[in-house]
Amino acid sequence: MITTDNLGALYDPDLGGDNLGLIDCRDWRAPVRYSHRQVEEAANACARGLLARGLQRGDAVAILSANRAEFMFAYLGALRAGLVAVPINYKFPAEIIHFILEDSAIRLVFCDSQRRAGLSTDLPIVDFDKNDEGGFEALLDPGPFATVRPGDDETAMVLYTSGSTGRPKGVPLSHAGHLWALRCRLGRGWPFDHHRLLVAAPLYHMNALCTTMFGLATSARVVLLPEFDVHHYLAAIGRFGCTWITCVPTMLAMCFAEREAMAAADLSTVSVVRMGSAPVSPKLWAQVRQTFPEASVMNGYGTTEAGPIVFGALPDRVVPELSVGFQQPDVDLKLIDEDGEEAEQGVLWHRTPATTTGYLNLPEKSREALTPDGYYISGDVFRRDGEGAYYFVGRSDDMFNCGGENIYPGEVEAVLVGHPDIEQSCVVPVPDDIKGEKPVAFVVRASGAELDEAAVKRHALDNAPAYQHPRMVFFLDELPLAGPGKIDRNGLTERGRELWARGQAAE
Repeated sequence: MITTDNLGALYDPDLGGDNLGLIDCRDWRAPVRYSHRQVEEAANACARGLLARGLQRGDAVAILSANRAEFMFAYLGALRAGLVAVPINYKFPAEIIHFILEDSAIRLVFCDSQRRAGLSTDLPIVDFDKNDEGGFEALLDPGPFATVRPGDDETAMVLYTSGSTGRPKGVPLSHAGHLWALRCRLGRGWPFDHHRLLVAAPLYHMNALCTTMFGLATSARVVLLPEFDVHHYLAAIGRFGCTWITCVPTMLAMCFAEREAMAAADLSTVSVVRMGSAPVSPKLWAQVRQTFPEASVMNGYGTTEAGPIVFGALPDRVVPELSVGFQQPDVDLKLIDEDGEEAEQGVLWHRTPATTTGYLNLPEKSREALTPDGYYISGDVFRRDGEGAYYFVGRSDDMFNCGGENIYPGEVEAVLVGHPDIEQSCVVPVPDDIKGEKPVAFVVRASGAELDEAAVKRHALDNAPAYQHPRMVFFLDELPLAGPGKIDRNGLTERGRELWARGQAAE
């Protein structure tokens, strides 16, 4: 069990020891393997090296890199030294990255050579790929390290939201809060050290970061891909005997679309499938169950602001299909409807020991998102069934009104992908003088399908209320992504409005 007070100090010498702990697949042809002891030693060496550079407790260090072992060594080392780790989405444009460096008062930047080439800053930079004095090896100072014991609310890391609307917001998260989250996950079934976890989502996102930390805390084996690639993801399962796969649902949808790769993959070792960060359609759920018939399958839910533990399984309850599970111990939550009243369906307000105390340098945004008594207003709409199980409905800010009827895009998308010839869909609103807004859809056909617009509309009308059917359908080879496996809904909304306007002008 976890006895540390520092989120960066998870090593258990009795359980982990010299057992294999991390496989870095940055070089697919020659992955680098590290034991749990080697991870521990590298994190200590990084902590010593950071303090030798003059950094002091509470200083912030950025990590701007694709997934790799050194990312985790830097992250763990910073936390052990009492510093604040700030993983940054390297897909952000340069001006946003520069903003984050200033907003979080970064003192030093870790990066890989690819990100270093586009980074303009006067801050000290440690390049993971350099072998000279500016490289990671030169920073390391091997030896024992007395891990800093953080205060009750001391910040371990700052994660930045995606910034889909305006600049991203920094979310300070404490050691204590995320150790609580880890302990909750450990309490769901011990031991875990036999598991081999596959991580392909980016480490700057909570989904991948928490999974990797869970693997290290349990002395399991973590297989770390530099980024998501369908063929490497599927091949890694068989190559490394992965038992536990974690992903954003879109990642599995992309895998299922590659039928030859799926047919060639050895998936027999998988016993746990954990999806999160986005809703799961009934079609995708059925595909997952069919592909992994013996596996435990769960769609999780969490937020950057309040942590990864909100819903889940309970010892005496069976989680229904498509549900995110039941309210967890030590979690307070309520659903608030459009009238501001508690209801069986509404926006989720939740409070956990991992909840942030507020956005970095944004007091007004903090007051909008957090109630005086500490509830985070998620903006995610859920419904609760009679047994107490929760189901994701959609984002309140994605919902739009068509002729007096509220439309949650996720509900329509689930109907559309129910068609056997549709792999993926994204529904967005376009303006209408009479109805206010109407739905249009972007659709990815299944391989070899010859589906047309009329067939998509007919399927929607046959399986959902008429007001939900898309008034226009646009076919794409693939849906654009924004962030870790999430559909770029904002970009498609702009594109949909442009295409809708052209269509209306042509009539």
